[in-house]
Amino acid sequence: MTVGEMLVATVPMARTLNLEFLETTPERAVVRLPDQADYHNHVGGPHAGAMFTLAESASGAIVIAAFGDQMSRAVPLAVKAEIGYKKLAMGEVTATATLGRPIADVVAQLDAGERPEFPVAIEIQRADGAVTGEMTVVWTLRPNS
Repeated sequence: MTVGEMLVATVPMARTLNLEFLETTPERAVVRLPDQADYHNHVGGPHAGAMFTLAESASGAIVIAAFGDQMSRAVPLAVKAEIGYKKLAMGEVTATATLGRPIADVVAQLDAGERPEFPVAIEIQRADGAVTGEMTVVWTLRPNS
């Protein structure tokens, strides 16, 4: 099962919005929100809440891809998120997530018995390539014990 398939199977909101996981690697996650009238706002584009969920889902995908091998000893949790809406989004939108810290540094903190935090930067784009939003989600790996 791919990371995208796992998230669609286990996260009802990703399934509800019909998110498409195009790429999920430890270096980058790309997720698309198709244009769907049921999730439009008052100007006919994707609702801000749908774009937030898209970006947060892309951040979760990269976290699973990067730290999936740590899940037996820690659970990933979003700590905080900040989003900025830059331009009007219309049609389908795509979120691209990148890790803000090296994987090895985060794992080293976990190995040292700490609860590491790390940012994930996400860019939201329209089909024409215009950046419509930027989001940062700070994640942690909470040790199981």
